[in-house]
Amino acid sequence: MPICLFGRPLFVFLQIFICQHNIMTGSMPESRTVTLKLIQTSDVHGNFFIRDSVSGRSIRGGLARVYAYVQSLREKYAERLLLLDGGDMLQGSPAVYYNNFYAKDSRHLGAELMNYMRYDVGVIGNHDIETGHEVYDRWISSCNFPILGANVLCKETGAPYLKPYTVIQRAGLRIAVLGMTSPAIPNWLPPSLWSGLCFEEMVSCAAKWIPVIREKEHPHLVIGLFHSGKQDGIVTSGYAENASFDVARQVPGFDIICYGHDHARNSETVVGRDGKEVLCCAPPSLATAVVEVDVTLTLKDDKVEDKKVSGRITDLTYYNTQEAFYLQQYFKREIKNTAYYVSQKIGTFKNEITCEDAYFGSSAFVDLVHTVQLQVTGADVSFAAPLSFDATIKAGDVYIKDMFNLYRYENILYVMRLTGEEIKNILEMSYAMWTARMTSPDDHIMNVDYLLDEGRRLGFVNLAYNFDSAAGIRYEVDITRPAGEKIRILSMADGTPFILQKEYRVATNSYRANGGGELFTKGAGIQQEALSSRLVSSTTKDLRSYLIDYISANEVVDARPLGHWRFVPEEWAVPACKRDREALFGGKRKTAVASEGRKKSRIKK
Repeated sequence: MPICLFGRPLFVFLQIFICQHNIMTGSMPESRTVTLKLIQTSDVHGNFFIRDSVSGRSIRGGLARVYAYVQSLREKYAERLLLLDGGDMLQGSPAVYYNNFYAKDSRHLGAELMNYMRYDVGVIGNHDIETGHEVYDRWISSCNFPILGANVLCKETGAPYLKPYTVIQRAGLRIAVLGMTSPAIPNWLPPSLWSGLCFEEMVSCAAKWIPVIREKEHPHLVIGLFHSGKQDGIVTSGYAENASFDVARQVPGFDIICYGHDHARNSETVVGRDGKEVLCCAPPSLATAVVEVDVTLTLKDDKVEDKKVSGRITDLTYYNTQEAFYLQQYFKREIKNTAYYVSQKIGTFKNEITCEDAYFGSSAFVDLVHTVQLQVTGADVSFAAPLSFDATIKAGDVYIKDMFNLYRYENILYVMRLTGEEIKNILEMSYAMWTARMTSPDDHIMNVDYLLDEGRRLGFVNLAYNFDSAAGIRYEVDITRPAGEKIRILSMADGTPFILQKEYRVATNSYRANGGGELFTKGAGIQQEALSSRLVSSTTKDLRSYLIDYISANEVVDARPLGHWRFVPEEWAVPACKRDREALFGGKRKTAVASEGRKKSRIKK
């Protein structure tokens, strides 16, 4: 029993005495104000250094530029600066490809670079998981900071596979960071790459962890770090691909949400269910800009009395100081190793091939991919799309670096069972996104709008890497017909009949076969959960490696269009293609933004 005086516990009188003493002596606890600077990157896609190892030219953005900028801020903020990454670090450049699959006995370059830059926390992205367990597990173990993923679960136990959240102690503050990634990963990647894992819907996951963080950690600031876009994308009954704003609106407790995945720069405030504002920010891809958030906290007795948060997107496209040079010097051996790898000759091309051709008819660029897919798999039909918007491989010697222009992604090769009708419907959806309906000879043949350079130049309305053409069959695309009625399949490539009710073996990449771009689901009408039952076989290596093998085996490659499809009527299509080609690619066309078309809120392949 507590000691009592006049019926009250003695400690009550002691508290009153201490309070009166503090008032008389002027020693009441004073409030204090702390400022923080948050810098976030996302969707770097291996864009590490200032010079491109494929072209040899200086590039836009890159982590070297981010490092130089962050170092300038550290002079003022010191430990009050936090550096975060929103995922998709491990795919997209020769540097990460070489470190993922060839320099496997060393600590991962991606981790070493982030350690050098003194990142505080990261989150895993879908393209990080695309590299496979061996790679991303090595990367995570090499990082000197946590890689988060609260909704990445062990399938057997339901426990988090990655650390759900972390608490960073800075300047007497407790800063909690909860990390999540898009749960739509099974739509894009084969199960072998995420074996033993499953992905929880983001809103329910956040609602589960925020009370734990609040009650256990008593944070002064709560940050969401998500590899999931603003909203929409693939939406099913179980989850949304892009759910960052859903979390902000439906789960109280966040102060800031830093997100990525849709490559769309953004900084805006969202009002949550509790009426409080949540700052939501996202940078563009390739480290061309960063999210920059300023936080001012006023505390008294370790409790937050006032909180001010503001954010913006800071462009670093051509930012450069001596610090960027220091980073390059530190990693010069790794840069040299990558340069040596990509400079290896693999064969010779008789003809120049360009991705531009792929939008206007059968092209040597995409048909080379079709040829390899059909040869490797022995399939009846092949689906492939241009994965670079604006790439050219010149006639003459061909090197490994050229393959990153020919095929940008580490997809593996699938063979799927599809009916003739499903094949036709996939093509109908593809060309409906790709082409417009011409009602007069002067109309656009491409589905374009004034999208680029803030609406001053024409660009594709939809993402070009979803513009699948087919090989192994002969067909026409009637650009005077509406969506869903454009495709007329004439025969198989060898002249035998094409039968809508017959089942065919179709070669395609793993992204498409797992539902990426929704051509197999919305287009063909196959349920997402039924796609795996259509799988006949899959390769063990990525498609780029088969392209390298094909060119090496043939030594001299005479890449030409297969001529398996064309636009009709030609008297309208031919001049319209010429006009739109000039509009899309003529003049000042060499811009990286053009490659992406309208981002909307979809995943970038």
